[in-house]
Amino acid sequence: MLDAVIVGGSYAGISAALQLARARRAVAVIDAGLRRNRFATHSHGFLGHDGHEGRAIAENARAQLLAYPTVTWIEGTARAARGAADAFVVELDGARNLEAKRMILAYGVSDELPSIDGVAERWGRSVFHCPYCHGYELDGGAIGVLATMPAAAHVAQMLPDWGKTTYFTRGLFEPTAEESAALERRGVVIEREAVAAVEGDDAAPSVRLASGRALGFRGLFVGPRTRPSTPIAAELGCALEESPFGFYVKTDEMKATTVPGVFACGDVALPAGSVALAVGDGVRAGISAHRSLVFGLPASG
Repeated sequence: MLDAVIVGGSYAGISAALQLARARRAVAVIDAGLRRNRFATHSHGFLGHDGHEGRAIAENARAQLLAYPTVTWIEGTARAARGAADAFVVELDGARNLEAKRMILAYGVSDELPSIDGVAERWGRSVFHCPYCHGYELDGGAIGVLATMPAAAHVAQMLPDWGKTTYFTRGLFEPTAEESAALERRGVVIEREAVAAVEGDDAAPSVRLASGRALGFRGLFVGPRTRPSTPIAAELGCALEESPFGFYVKTDEMKATTVPGVFACGDVALPAGSVALAVGDGVRAGISAHRSLVFGLPASG
């Protein structure tokens, strides 16, 4: 019987595991090897690691975690989970099961990109979702926003701090009168024609419109819908919440879910995320799980 099983071995999961390992607790981390930022060449905005490769940050963190003798690292996929506090069971590939007193869900989310030709091929290199992660590197060049939801107009209002911005409604997401006025004040150009494709190389992507007209940019931003990478939270009975970008696991301020003994952190438990936010979220989840092992879980009802 482990003290905790952590489903997800990226930034949040490693951060959570580190807190428990330093409390000399027996922890297993299950990692499917699918970091959300694996498509990007570098990570930005994380204190002390700005501009480093995301892969290198994760690998270094894993090596530091595995220096603790109470940690077991499992490369594989958690297929299902069941049980209750002090008696959780996680089913792995190959009919292997793990038993644990606590569970931490840190398996992240999957991005559902818009069905525009050329977007998926450029995802993380010239098509992005977070201006704080990638905006500075565009060097003040022209930026395009491909609307995928009503909230895109809000994102377009932010982006002029990083470069001259064009908002493509795609004929689908017309800004309100108030949003149009705000976009105009920020100097954002509104293009209402349908988008046919994204073309060009990573240094100079272009947007080809339905009429054949093409507009060049330094970078493009989209707001993908997100969904939890596995249904394990729902299987356990954890409540979900919805943001403009998709569903995420509901937690309290110390990362406890609505199921006693189950905690969640990182992108799967945040309406929007980054490496820095995931690491901090993991710290809270790991500490909270440890405290629950020491002091017990709150009485339900």
